[in-house]
Parts: sequence; structure tokens; C-alpha cells
Amino acid sequence: MSAIPAPGPTADGGALGAVRRGWRALTWYVTGVLGESDYQRYVAHLRRVHPDAAVPSVREFWRDRYAAQDANPGARCC
Repeated sequence: MSAIPAPGPTADGGALGAVRRGWRALTWYVTGVLGESDYQRYVAHLRRVHPDAAVPSVREFWRDRYAAQDANPGARCC
């Protein structure tokens, strides 16, 4: 005979753990859509592939990125 688990907190956090996991997933998605992780990814790329290159500041990174988008809009409608 197997025991039925009791309701309430569990080792994985139960309902609170589910809310935390959901919040982390939502935060990950929103920061990805807004591009907040792009700078960190770019810096990691520079350090891995071009270790001697100077790392731009966050402000310089976004200024250059927006300038490149304006110069070559690609598939944007406006």
C-alpha cells in the first residue's frame, strides 16, 4: 500500500516554489525581449573570442547598437 502525500509544503517548495519558478521564468522572458541580457552576452563573447579587445561601457554598447539599427533597418517596418 502506498502512502498519499500530505498537502502542504514539500521538499521542492510546493506552491511557493512554483510561484518562484514562474516569476523567474517570466523575468527571464521579459529581460530577453527587452534586450537586457544582450550586453552581458556581448561582453562574454568579446572576452572569449577577442580577449585583447576593449570592452565598451553599457552606454557605448547601446549607442553603437542603435546607430547600427538606424543605419541598416533590415526587416523593421519604420
